[in-house]
Formats: sequence, C-alpha cells, structure tokens
Amino acid sequence: MTDKEIYKKTLPFSLRRFAYDLLGLVLLTGLTIGGFYLGDKVGKNGSSSAAVIGLIIGAIIGIVVIVVIARFNAYKNKAAQIAMMTRGVTEDSLPEDVIGEGMRVVKERFSTVAGYYLVTSLVKGAFNELGRLITNVGRSVGGDTGETVGSAISSVIQTVVRYLCDCCLGWVFYRSEITAPKASCEGAVIFFKHGKTLAKNLGRVFGIGLLSLLLIGGVFALLTYLILDAVKLNADFLNKLSEAFRTADKPNAVTEFLSKPENIVIGMAILTGIIIWAILHSVFIRPYVLVGVLRNFVASGINDIPTEEAINDLDSKSPKFRKLHAQAT
Repeated sequence: MTDKEIYKKTLPFSLRRFAYDLLGLVLLTGLTIGGFYLGDKVGKNGSSSAAVIGLIIGAIIGIVVIVVIARFNAYKNKAAQIAMMTRGVTEDSLPEDVIGEGMRVVKERFSTVAGYYLVTSLVKGAFNELGRLITNVGRSVGGDTGETVGSAISSVIQTVVRYLCDCCLGWVFYRSEITAPKASCEGAVIFFKHGKTLAKNLGRVFGIGLLSLLLIGGVFALLTYLILDAVKLNADFLNKLSEAFRTADKPNAVTEFLSKPENIVIGMAILTGIIIWAILHSVFIRPYVLVGVLRNFVASGINDIPTEEAINDLDSKSPKFRKLHAQAT
C-alpha cells in the first residue's frame, strides 16, 4: 500500500478526532466567554481585573474538560490510527473495519488507559531530556545568545519528538510479542541509531507544517477578522480586555499591542487562526506526513532490531529512559 492509500484508509480516525477537537473548541470558547461575563458581573463597579480573572478561570475549566475528553477518547482514537498505519506499512493491507480493528488492537496491547499513558509519557520524557540538554549546553557555552540558539533547536526537537513518540508507539504495535515498555525502549534506540536516515523526513515535516500554517492559519485568521469586524464586538468588552493588558505586571511587545482596543480583534483573529490551524493540521495533514515517517522508522528497526546491549547504553543518557527500561524488565 502507498502512503496515500494508507492515509485514505485510516482517514475515519481523523474524522472522529476532528469531532472531538471541535467539541473541545466549542466548550473552551463557551466556558471562557462565560467566565468573563460572570467575573464582570460579580466584580465591584465593573472591575476589568475581575472580568479577566473570570475569563482565565473559565479558560482553565475549559482546558480541563478538553484534557478529560482527550484522555479517554481522542488519544485512544489516535493510538488506534497509528496501530492501523503500522499494519499498513508492515503488512501492506488493512481490514475493512479499520476503526473496530484499531480499537481492538489498542485494548489488546494496553489493557488500560493508564498503561498507554505510562509508556507514552516516559518515551516523550526521554526524548525531551535531549532538548533540555541542548538548551543547557547552549547557555553554558554562549550565555544568552547560546541559550537562544539552544532554545530554538529545542523547539525544533519538540516537533520531532511528537513524531518520534508516534513512531515508537507504532513500533510497540508492531512488536506485539514483547512488552510495551520493552518495545518502547527499542523504539528509542532505533531513533538514536538511525538518526541520519530518519532526518531525511525533516524537510517534509517542517515544509508541509509551515505551508499549512500560512495557508490554513492565514485564511481562517482573515475570515475571523472579517466576521468580528462585521458584527462589531461590544466596546465595553474590548475596553476591559485592553485595560487588563495595559496594566499587566510584566509588559512586553504582545501586551503593548493588545493594550489598544482596536488591536484586540486582530489578536483574537490571529489566535483563532492558529487554533484552527493546529486542529486541522494535526487531524488531517499531520497523519499523512506521519505515514511516511513511520514507514522509514519501522523499516530501519526491522532491518536492525535493537539489542539489549544497545538499550543498556542509553540508560546513562536519560533518567526517563532508565525508568522506562526498568518497566521493561
């Protein structure tokens, strides 16, 4: 099966995830706006600080609700999609009922959600330690400039880490005859051992990501601005928000920009564009890129399955990895 065929066959998972994300976005927006107006109502003399506090509390509640939805639905759906992608690239075929089979495989491999989160969090933690190490090295070598360079590199690594975690998860499904923690350790070794081969995917990862940000994010930011400009948001609402930014404890370029009421609409449009881009990119575009990355990752592992000695070598480089390895023994 080609990457395109696998992507199309596993697209139902993306549609389900889109529904979860859309529900989360609606809840976040509703709770945030509701918190703002509730804070404004209970605040003394229409205090802008009380309204902003209410907005923040509403946003936090919305984020918590989204996390709950993601934890028990969206991420399980994502794991099932990766399981079927892995089967597609390794067996060159997929069942008709990809959703039912994907969910079955996830339940078989991770009997509980806690088991899935334990493995994925440890894998992510091990890779993230590399990013922090680079940042610290940059700071010690070049001071603030070195730290800036190190932070930039770390940000790039964060993007790569998300793909690597998914690839490790794919490897866990492929290596069904061993425990999930042991397979995850092998996945980490595959990356460090075949980094040059896997680095060939980075151009596609960042190129497509940047293009989709400009197109999707730009289009929805413009549409949002036009809509908000047409409906004419409540002036009191805009003034209260701008006042909060104007009196911020630690002002910066962003707070200075948003301290003007007329810029609040622009800021809301940009934020909306970024949020919608993040959802659409992760749901529809990223899975297509992942199929190609996953294919190269699994192929590298199949041609050179990591040994216990190679796994032991990584123990000294990452406490998180050492903890993951301990789970495998």
